[in-house]
Amino acid sequence: QLSEDVERVSENPTDETEGEMEVHEDASSVILPDSELGTTAPSLRFSKTCLKNVFSVILLFIYLLLMAVAVFLVYQTISDFREKLKHPVMSVSYKEVSLYDAPGIAFYPGKARLLSCKHHYYDHIPPLINPGQPGDIECTTRRINYTDPFTNQTMKYALVVQGPRDVKKKELVFLQFHLNETDQDFSAIDYLLFSSFQEFINSPEKAEFMKDCESSYSSWKFSGGFRTWVKMSLVKTKEEDGSETVEFKQETSVVNYIDQRTQPRSDQLFFVVFEWKDPFIQTVQDIITANPWNMIALLCGIFLALFKAADFAKLSVKWMIKIRKRHLKRRSQVMNHIN
Repeated sequence: QLSEDVERVSENPTDETEGEMEVHEDASSVILPDSELGTTAPSLRFSKTCLKNVFSVILLFIYLLLMAVAVFLVYQTISDFREKLKHPVMSVSYKEVSLYDAPGIAFYPGKARLLSCKHHYYDHIPPLINPGQPGDIECTTRRINYTDPFTNQTMKYALVVQGPRDVKKKELVFLQFHLNETDQDFSAIDYLLFSSFQEFINSPEKAEFMKDCESSYSSWKFSGGFRTWVKMSLVKTKEEDGSETVEFKQETSVVNYIDQRTQPRSDQLFFVVFEWKDPFIQTVQDIITANPWNMIALLCGIFLALFKAADFAKLSVKWMIKIRKRHLKRRSQVMNHIN
C-alpha cells in the first residue's frame, strides 16, 4: 500500500501536498496507520522479494551446474571420437555364391609323380581300380619352374592344377600321386593355394606370378599313405588403402588308406581331395564406428545449451540487479514520505 501511495504521489504532486496538509492537520490519525503499515506490508513485500532472489540464485547455480556438465560432455565426446578413430571395429560379412572363381593349387611333388586327377560331384568318389598305376588326368594342369623367392638361388618345380568351382554340386578334385623311393623318414608333398587359376593362365610372367603367390600365401602338406580331405573357405580382407587381399582357410581331415595290393610295395601313394566348405565368401574390413556428423550434431546441441544457459544467467543477474534497485528506490521513497 505504501508503494502504491508513493507511485500516486509521484504522479500527482498536488495530491501529495494535500496529503501532507492532512498529515499536519491530524497527526494523531495519520501516524498510527503509517506505523502499522510500516510493520506489516513492507515486511511482507520484503519476504516475497527475498524468496524471489533466493529462487533466482538457486536457479542460477543449477544452470551453472548444467553448463559444467555440458563442458564435460564436450570433452568426453571428443575423447571418445579420437579413441574410436585409433581403434576401428572389425566387420565381417558373408556373401553367398553359386560358383567360385576356380582357385589354383600349386603342388611341389619333388620326385613324386601325378598318376590321376579327376573332378567328381556330390562328394562321390568311386573306388580306385588300379591304385598305384597311371590313370586319367582330366584336370587342367600347368608345369612351371621358377627360382625360390626367399633364396633366389634354388630352382623350384611346381605343378599347378585348376581347383573346383561349382559349390552347389559339391564339386571336388581328387588327385593321386606316386613316389617310388624317398631318402626321408617321412614323405609328404607341399601345396599352395592361390585365389584364381585364370589369373595364372593370363599372366605373361608366370614365374613372377608364382613367386608373388609363394611370398603372399601359406604352404601346406599332405602325407603319403593317407587320404587327405581339404575343405576350403575364402576370406577377403579390405585394407585401409582400398586394396583387397585374399586368403584361404582350411579344414583338413585325414583317413588311413588300406593298401590292398597283392604284393608288398616299398613305394608311397598320396591321395588328396579339394572341395569348398560352403558357398559363403567371408569379407573382413575395418569400420570406424565414430560418425563425425553425429559428433558435430551433438556438439552443436551442447554449445547451443551453453549459450542458452549463459544468456539465462546474464538475464537472471540483470533481473536481480533491477529488482534490488527497485526495492531500494521504493524503500527510500517510503522513508521520505514518512519523514
